[in-house]
Amino acid sequence: MDQKIESSELNTGKNVRTKTSSVLIFFVNGKKVIDANPDPECTLLTYLRDKLYLCGTKLGCGEGGCGACTVMISRIDRNTNEIRHLAVNACLTPVCAMHGYAVTTVEGIGSTRTRLHPVQERIAKAHGSQCGFCTPGIVMSMYALLRSSPQPTMKDLEIAFQGNLCRCTGYRPILEGYKTFTKEFSCAMGDKCCKMNGNGDGNGNSCNGNSSNNVDDKLFEKSKFLPFDPSQEPIFPPELQLNTEFDSNSIVFKSPRVSWYRPVELEELLQIKAQNPNAKLVVGNTEVGVEVKFKHLLYPVLINPSKVKQLNEIKEQEDSIYFGASVSLMDIQNYLQDLITKLPEYQTRFFKCTVEMLHYFAGKQIRNVASLGGNIMTGSPISDMNPILTAGTVKMLVAGMVDGQLKTRYVHMGSGFFTGYRKNVIAPHEVLIGIYFPKTLPNQYVIAFKQARRRDDDIAIVNSAINVFFKPNTNIVDQIFMAFGGMAPTTILAPRTSEMMVKQNWDHVLVERVTESLCAELPLEPSAPGGMIAYRRSLVVSLFYKSYLVISQKLVSAGIIPYNSISDEECSGAESFHTPILKSAQLFERVSSEQSICDPIGRPKVHAAAMKQATGEAMYCDDIPRMENELYLALVLSTKAHAKILSIDATEALAMDGVHAFYSSNDISDNENVVGHVIRDETIFAIDKVYTGGQVIGAIVADNQKLAREAAKLVQIDYEDILPRIITIEQAIEHESYFPNYPQILEKGDVDQAFKNCAHIYEGTCRVGAQEHFYLETHAAIAVTRDTDEIEIFSSTQHPSGIQKLISQVLSVPAHRVVCRVKRLGGGFGGKETRSTSVAVPVALACYRLRRPVRCMLDRDEDMMITGTRHPFLFKYKIGFTNEGLITACYIECYANAGWSMDVSFAVLEHAMDHFENCYRIPNIKVVGWLCKTNTPSNTAFRGFGAPQGMFAGEHMIRDVARILGKDYVDIMKLNFYETGDITHYNQKLDTLQINRCFDECLEQSNFYEKRKKIQEFNKSNRWRKRGISIVPTKYGISFGIPHINQAGCLINIYADGSVLLAHGGVEIGQGLHTKMIQCTAKALGIPADFIHISEFATDKVPNATPTAASVSSDLNGMAIIDACDKLNTRLKTIKEALPTATWKEWINKAYFDRISLSATGFYSTPDIHYDPVRQPNARKYNYFTNGVGVTVVEIDCLTGDHQVWSTDIVMDLGSSINPAIDIGQIEGAYMQGYGLFTLEELIYSPQGILLSRGPSTYKIAGFGNIPAEFNVSLLTGAPNPRAVYSSKAVGEPPLFIGAAAYFAIKNAISHARTERGLSTDFTLNAPATAAKIRMACEDNFTKLIDEPLPGTYTPWNVEL
Repeated sequence: MDQKIESSELNTGKNVRTKTSSVLIFFVNGKKVIDANPDPECTLLTYLRDKLYLCGTKLGCGEGGCGACTVMISRIDRNTNEIRHLAVNACLTPVCAMHGYAVTTVEGIGSTRTRLHPVQERIAKAHGSQCGFCTPGIVMSMYALLRSSPQPTMKDLEIAFQGNLCRCTGYRPILEGYKTFTKEFSCAMGDKCCKMNGNGDGNGNSCNGNSSNNVDDKLFEKSKFLPFDPSQEPIFPPELQLNTEFDSNSIVFKSPRVSWYRPVELEELLQIKAQNPNAKLVVGNTEVGVEVKFKHLLYPVLINPSKVKQLNEIKEQEDSIYFGASVSLMDIQNYLQDLITKLPEYQTRFFKCTVEMLHYFAGKQIRNVASLGGNIMTGSPISDMNPILTAGTVKMLVAGMVDGQLKTRYVHMGSGFFTGYRKNVIAPHEVLIGIYFPKTLPNQYVIAFKQARRRDDDIAIVNSAINVFFKPNTNIVDQIFMAFGGMAPTTILAPRTSEMMVKQNWDHVLVERVTESLCAELPLEPSAPGGMIAYRRSLVVSLFYKSYLVISQKLVSAGIIPYNSISDEECSGAESFHTPILKSAQLFERVSSEQSICDPIGRPKVHAAAMKQATGEAMYCDDIPRMENELYLALVLSTKAHAKILSIDATEALAMDGVHAFYSSNDISDNENVVGHVIRDETIFAIDKVYTGGQVIGAIVADNQKLAREAAKLVQIDYEDILPRIITIEQAIEHESYFPNYPQILEKGDVDQAFKNCAHIYEGTCRVGAQEHFYLETHAAIAVTRDTDEIEIFSSTQHPSGIQKLISQVLSVPAHRVVCRVKRLGGGFGGKETRSTSVAVPVALACYRLRRPVRCMLDRDEDMMITGTRHPFLFKYKIGFTNEGLITACYIECYANAGWSMDVSFAVLEHAMDHFENCYRIPNIKVVGWLCKTNTPSNTAFRGFGAPQGMFAGEHMIRDVARILGKDYVDIMKLNFYETGDITHYNQKLDTLQINRCFDECLEQSNFYEKRKKIQEFNKSNRWRKRGISIVPTKYGISFGIPHINQAGCLINIYADGSVLLAHGGVEIGQGLHTKMIQCTAKALGIPADFIHISEFATDKVPNATPTAASVSSDLNGMAIIDACDKLNTRLKTIKEALPTATWKEWINKAYFDRISLSATGFYSTPDIHYDPVRQPNARKYNYFTNGVGVTVVEIDCLTGDHQVWSTDIVMDLGSSINPAIDIGQIEGAYMQGYGLFTLEELIYSPQGILLSRGPSTYKIAGFGNIPAEFNVSLLTGAPNPRAVYSSKAVGEPPLFIGAAAYFAIKNAISHARTERGLSTDFTLNAPATAAKIRMACEDNFTKLIDEPLPGTYTPWNVEL
C-alpha cells in the first residue's frame, strides 16, 4: 500500500500566552525539593543518590532493564483530579521531568529505625532477599502496584515484576511473600488459610498431608506479617494538588550543553521544533536515555510534550480511537482493555492484538512512561508495535510550523512510511500529534506474534502482524497486509506475497504457496546484523503459519469453514505460552521438640540483613557517602581484541578542567604492573599490546563521575592489529593456542584394553557456552589514605586478602599498611573472587599517588566487557559399554576457553575433569584437558567452577548409551551409579553417598513415571507442541582444589553489656553466610542470636583469609567460630558454675570485673585434604560430596522454539541444614542460574572479538516469568554429615547443575518432535538451548525451505565461543 498523505485541520484552541518557569520543584518522600539550576542531562537516579543522598535506589544497568532503580512517581491528572502512582526506572527518568511530581523511594515507605511497611516486611520474612541489591527495586514495584490497586490479582503481580530481575533467589520466595496481598491468596481464615504459611501447592491444597512427623513445610508464618492498611499511606502533597501552575506553566531548564523545554501549548511546541529541527521529543526517555548513556550521543535540545493537550488526550470516534502521541503505552493498554469489554467483539480485534503485544513490551516501568509516538518515531526494526501499526495501515496526525503558520496533515503507516534505518516521512520540523487505532470490521482479523530470547521484557528477534480482510461470510481473501520486524533495517511489508493471496481460499494449499513466497520475498544476508539468519527466516513462515491457525480457528468458530479444516493435532500450534500461577512446596527436617528455643540451628531464620535490604538501609560499596575532596576514576579500555599499542595520548583529556591525572603502564614499573592472584601473567595497565577487547589500558581521575567518563573517551589510542585473532575454541585448536603445560591428563584403569572388550563404542561431542555472572551490583571500590603510608580500600570483592596482597605489591608497601574492608556484596557468584583487581588496584594507585579519596563503580557494559565469564567448554568423548548399558570405558577431551590470561582457569579445568563422570562409576577413564588461550576477557570462577560443564558431558554419555541400546535412561543411570566405597578416577574413596536415596525420593515426589506417561499422551495429540521430562543427578566435591586454602580464622569480641561482635574470614555475598555464622555462634555460646552482630569483613580483623568461594565458607568459618567459642566457654566455665542461675549478661559482667579476656580468635583447617597429582595422588581431594537430584518437565513450541517449564522437583542432601530457608533459597537460586546457563543465557561476540551483549537488553538472565510453574524443593532427612559444621553440607554450588534438567527435558521434547517426523534422535543441541536452537532442531517442511550458505563462504555477524 502506497504511503498516504492527507490534509488535516487541528483545533488548537486560542493562542494563550503562558507563564514560563526555570525552577525545578518536586517532592521526594514528602519533602519539597527546589532546584534553581537543574541539569537536563541528570537522571532522577543520579539526583537521588548524589544530591539527596538517598542510596536505597540502586544502579544495576542504566538502561531500564533490571529494575534495581525502581521508584514510584505520583502525579495528579487534572482532567479527572485523580492521583496516579507509577513505578518507573530512575536510571532513565530525567530529573527535569519530575517538575510538579512526587517521588517515593524505598526509604520513604518504611525503616528499621521506625516501622517497616508490609511490602518491605513480607519480602524479608518470606526469605525473598538474599544479596539484597535488587530488593529495593522489587519492593517499590510492589508498593506502586498496591498504591494503584490495594488488592491486586496474581496477574497484576506478574505484570508488576516484568521489569525486575533477581540473580540470587530464583524468584519463588518473592512471589510467595507478595502473593499474600492478592485477591486469590487473601483469605478470611487469615493465618489459618491452607494457601499460606509458606506451604501448600499454590492452589489451596495443603502439602501437610504428605509430611511425616520429622518433616516441616513452613518457612515463614503469615500470622506474623504486619497487616496492610491502604488508608495509612502518605498523602499526595497538597501543594502539588492545589497549585495548577505546576502543569499550566511552560518550563525551560538550561545547562551549558543541553536545554530542556516543557511547553504547554501545541503552538509553543511546534515553534520550538521549527527553531530546532534536530531537537528530540522526550516523554519516557526510554530510548534517548540509552542513546545518551551508552552510545554517547548528545542532544542539545530536549522537548517534553507531556503537558500539551493534543499529544496526551484519548478520544473515541466512530471508526477509531485517537491516542495522543505522548500517551503512555500502559494507558493505551488499560484503555483498550476496558474498551474490549464494551464494544462488539468484531470491532476490537485490532485492540486485542495491541493489548496482547503490549503485555510483552518491555517491563511495566517502561510502559508506564514510554509513549507510542516515541516508539514510532524511533523506528526500531524490531519494534513490537510497528508491525501491528504497519499492517493496520493506521492513520496518524502530524503538525508543524511553516512560515509561522500551523500546518497539519495525515500520514499512514504502511509502505513508504519508513524511508531507512530509523527514518520516516515525517519532516524534521514536524511533530507526530496522534495515532488513530481502527475499529475492525466483521470480516477482518488482526493477529500478531513476537519471538524473543525471553518472553518478558525482551526485544524481538522477529515479530509479525497480519491484517486480513475476507469477502463477507467466506474464507476468500479480499485484502491482506503482512508486516514483519527483525528482517530488514525497518519494519517491512510483504506486498508480493500479499497480492498473490488475494482472491485465494484460506486453506493449506495457500499456506504452501505463502511460505514459499515469503522465503523468496524476505531474504536475509548471511552476515546481517543480529545473526541467527536461518532461524529468523524460518520465524517468518512459522509466525505466518501460527497466524493462519489462529484465524482458521476463528473462521471455524464463525461457521465459515468446516470444523475439520484444521486437525485437532495442529490447533495448539496457534497458542502462545503465558505465565501460570506459581505452585510450590518446601520440605525440610523438623527441629526436635527437645532443642532449646535459643538454639537456632536447623531453624528457617530470616537473613540477618533482610530487613535493612528491604528498606534500602543496607549499605553497599558505592552507597558509602562521598568524602570531602573525593575524586572519581574512569577506566580507559581497549577497543581491539589483539593489537599493538602504537601510542596513547591523554593530552585532550588532561586539558579539561577538573581532570587531575591519567595513569597507564608508563606510570608504574613492570614489577608493580604485572600481577595475578595465582600466576602473574596479567597487567594492571596494558604494556605495549592488548590481548582482548575491554582490557584496561589506563585510568582517568577527575572531580566527578561524569567528567571522568567524558575525559576517558578523549584519550586517543592508536593500534596496529595483530593476527591471528583467536576468539573461539575451534580457532584455538586450529592454531594450537594453549597455555603452557597443557594438556593435563588424568587416568584410571586401562582405557585402551577396555575399549577392545566393549560390546558397543560410541563417539560424541557436546558444548556449553559462556555465562555472564550478572551480579546486580557491578564492581566498585573506594580508596582512602590513612597517614602517609597507609591506605584503606572498600571493595566489592569476594577475596579481600587477595586485593590487599595485590595493592601491597603495586604500591610497594607492606600488607599490614593496607586494609581491605567489605560490608556486603550485591551478588558475586565467583565473578568477584579475582576480577575485582581491575577496579580496586587502579583506585588504590590513584588514591595513593594523589593523596585524595578515589572512587569507581563500573557501568554494566564496562563490567561485562572487562571481567570475564564462566568458561565455555567443548567436549569430545568416546565411551564403551555393555549390552546391558554398563559403561566400562571412557576417553574424553575437555577444551576450556580460558581467555587471555590464566586467572584460576587451571583449577576450573581440573574441577571439570574431576566431575565429568557425575554420579557414574566408570572403571577405565582417560581425561585429557586443554586450556585454550584466546583473545577474549580472562574467564574466571563462576558458581560450580567447571563442574557443571563437566557433568554436562557425563549426562550426555548416559543418554547416548540408553538411546543406542533402546533402553530407559533412568535404568541406565541406576545401573551405573556410584555406591558408597567406590573409588573415583582421582583415587578418592566415596563415603556415605546418598545419591540413590535422593534419586528414588525425587522419582517418587515428582510422580516421574506418571508424568512421563501423560507427556507421551500429550505429544501424540499435539503436532506443534511437545513436552519433555528429564531427571538429572549431581555429585559435587566440596573443598578448595589447592590444599593450603582450606583454612579459616575468626575473631570474637564480647563486650561488657553481653553483646557479641563476630568477625570471620568470609564475605556476605547474599548467600546468608553471616546469618549462618551468627547461628553457629549462638549455639556454641548458648545465647540468643540477637546478641550477636557481624559488622563487616576487614583484613585487620582476620588476616590471610581465603576467598569466599567453593561453597566451603560456612564449613571453614563455622568451625573456626566453634574453636573461638570453645576458648571463651572454657574461660567462662568457672563463672557459670559459680553462678548457675545468672544470665549471660551477668556472667559477662562478672568475667570483665574478674579480668578474664572476652576476646578470642578461632582457626580451622580442613583435615585430611592433602591431594597433589604428583606428590600425593592417593590423598583425599574433597572433604565430602553434596548430592542432589532434579526432575523437570518442559513444553516447547516447535514452530518458534519458545518453551515453558511446567514443573521442577528437587531433592537435595544437605546433611542437617543449619538454616533450611537459606539453603532452599540457595537451591532455587542455583537451579535458576543453571537453567539460564543451559537454556537461555547467550553471550554474543563479533568475529573481531568484541563483546556485543553488554547489558540486560541483549543478555537475558531468567526473569520472574521463567520460573517453573510448579517448583518443589525437598531436603533429605536423617542424613547428618560428620565432616562439616553441625552436620551440615555445602549448598551454594552443588544444585546449579540440576538446572540442566530443563535442557535435557527440552532435548527430550525435541526428540519426540523429530521421531514423529521420522528424523534421527541423535542430533546436536549445544547449550544454551535457546529458542533459535530448539526451533532449528525441530526440523520440518518450513525449515527445509531455508537455504543456508556453506560455512567459510561468508563472515558471520557473531561467533560461538
